[in-house]
Amino acid sequence: MPVATFADDLRLAHVLADAVERYTLEMFHSVDLHVSLKEDGSLVTQADRHTEELLRHQLGRTRTRDVVQGEELPTTGHGHRRWILDPIDGTTNYIRGVPVWATLIALVVDDEPVLGLVSAPALSRRWWAAVGSGAWTGRTLSSAREIQVSDTTVLEHASLSHAALDKWWDHPQHAGFLALAERCWRTRGYGDFWTHVLVAEGAVDIGVDPSLAVHDMAALAPIVSEAGGRFTDLDGIDGPFGLSAVSTNGILHEDTLQTLRMVGEG
Repeated sequence: MPVATFADDLRLAHVLADAVERYTLEMFHSVDLHVSLKEDGSLVTQADRHTEELLRHQLGRTRTRDVVQGEELPTTGHGHRRWILDPIDGTTNYIRGVPVWATLIALVVDDEPVLGLVSAPALSRRWWAAVGSGAWTGRTLSSAREIQVSDTTVLEHASLSHAALDKWWDHPQHAGFLALAERCWRTRGYGDFWTHVLVAEGAVDIGVDPSLAVHDMAALAPIVSEAGGRFTDLDGIDGPFGLSAVSTNGILHEDTLQTLRMVGEG
């Protein structure tokens, strides 16, 4: 697809991020932030819901024919273009005052993730990409630098970022995860979106998470891919539509997947 196809959509994604950053920052550390439990046991705040409402309102004015799918509200619209939203990725960090949280905005066309933007205002950073345009980081479109994955060639020299360790304890690939961690040079639990954008900019070589939803991943897959890396699930299926995420610089991907498939006693 021509790069120009998504230039307007990419500008819109930045407009969407602009529209919610002031609110999310105001609610961060706010005494008025109210926390509750969703049916699945995960935490949610009124900021999550209101942020998604703000994003949907803007899309409803500018992309009236597009599908909108989010974490907190029902899917709306019909068609081959689908916006996927995670209003606040890293809600627990948000609640606890840890600045590693972000708004994730993705566009999927004909089931292909073609655009992703990650807005992390408490870190004063954004990461974004559209198919054929490369991956970038900065505060705005006009003030950005292009990013690329690392050139690390062996696991023993690789930096690994993982999700919360409790996700792995009862997972079928628990032994494989431990084997991967043992093989890698360095391990850190950056977690959430940050793991995968760090892979995209070459600061980390491998990112793994055994349990994610599509709204957690849709914006990340094109950023990693356009930076020269690879984004799959644990079965090696490309894209953000599995239930897990493995992002690498591409060179290490098959070795990473093979190590994660190791069978042993958990």
